[in-house]
Amino acid sequence: MSTLAELRQRAEFELETVDISGDPGLEERYREWLPVVEIDGERAFVYHVPSEAFLRRVTQSRIS
Repeated sequence: MSTLAELRQRAEFELETVDISGDPGLEERYREWLPVVEIDGERAFVYHVPSEAFLRRVTQSRIS
């Protein structure tokens, strides 16, 4: 999460954090992939968020 907080200082983007604990459907869907970052509803990164790759994806998302 700290990576995304740092990246918000370099690029403007909306960040929504979802706690999956206690939701059996979300736990089943995401538990093995945590952390998961989705951009525009599509899984973009799992386990690790490379800073430059994330910024490219966010920028591309704005253009599309």
